Amino acid sequence: MADSDGKVALQRNGDAVTVVLSGDFSVSGAFPEVSLPGAAFLKGVAGLSYDAAGLGAWDSALVAALHDVEEKALSSGVRIDRAGLPAKLSGMLELAAAVVHPASKAAEDRDDPFSRVGAFSTAAWRDFLEFLDFSGTVTIAFWNFIRGKSRMRGRDFWITMQTVSVEALAIVALISFLVGLIIAFLGAVVLKRFGAEFAIAYLVGYGVLREMGAIMTGVIMAGRTGAAYAAELGSMKVSEEVDALRTLGIPPVEFLVLPRVLALVLMMPVLTIFADLIGIVGGYLVAVIMMGVPSSQFLSGLDFVTSGKDIALGLFKGTVFGVLVATAGCLRGMQCSASADAVGVAATRAVVLSITLIIFANALIDWMAALVGV
Repeated sequence: MADSDGKVALQRNGDAVTVVLSGDFSVSGAFPEVSLPGAAFLKGVAGLSYDAAGLGAWDSALVAALHDVEEKALSSGVRIDRAGLPAKLSGMLELAAAVVHPASKAAEDRDDPFSRVGAFSTAAWRDFLEFLDFSGTVTIAFWNFIRGKSRMRGRDFWITMQTVSVEALAIVALISFLVGLIIAFLGAVVLKRFGAEFAIAYLVGYGVLREMGAIMTGVIMAGRTGAAYAAELGSMKVSEEVDALRTLGIPPVEFLVLPRVLALVLMMPVLTIFADLIGIVGGYLVAVIMMGVPSSQFLSGLDFVTSGKDIALGLFKGTVFGVLVATAGCLRGMQCSASADAVGVAATRAVVLSITLIIFANALIDWMAALVGV
């Protein structure tokens, strides 16, 4: 962009190009398109320099145009020498060149697999540290609650407890019933070949009480409650309600996070027991109606194979999963940024993190249970 008396000329001498500037350049004019070097012109060029002896008045229009020239040159591997430019113009171009465009950086990252692995590893480690820090903050808030010094409102706690308990019964019952049906049906298909249909009770009782009851409840609550926690807290972050609480001297973790974590942790064992019962009912129907196993035989087999240890292990898992789901959901909500799609991103990340932690914790608990013989 230039006034009518502003001119840009390109002089090529071997493998060097000199940009000759003369006249006045301002927003009111326009650069002739033919004067700007393209990729074909820069082919075989090793260096680019400037001759601004005839340069008059100039403004940001000239900076923008020359920056475009330099970007094309740098993308072609051309060395740039700004010695011929005025000091202010050279400094502004240097500042402009120092800015890394997000799109260009993303393209560079995509082209370099080692950078992608390093960036992913760094982000994962930073995320792990943030999770530990947030868990510690929640623990301190819980300790303040025990000492009676918490700023948590009881009304918020009871409302949240109703949301994560009574309102979740229907979906927990449906999924648990179907899981019990599936476990029993898959077991029946195999056991029928050996005439061991009576062992369906062993499979249903052991599988539901120790594993699937707690896992499916945790996954359901991750998708239902964990995402809701992240969306609620994320919306508060976007609308600056969390900042307002800090301004009033109210700890957001105690006021917003603690009631949600406590409600889910207290209700998860109850929901796990409910899921166990519904899952066993589903397995019972398959065994009795489809496979013809006598009802008394199924119930006696269920009593024979299961024990209080299996029930206790399932309840312990449910409690741990409740802690993980609530913490992950609240963490993602408190990490929410102020962009338009931030709330949706926070909810998605909360579900992914919750399910990942559930599977990892389940494997760890099973390993520890095997070591102690439970």
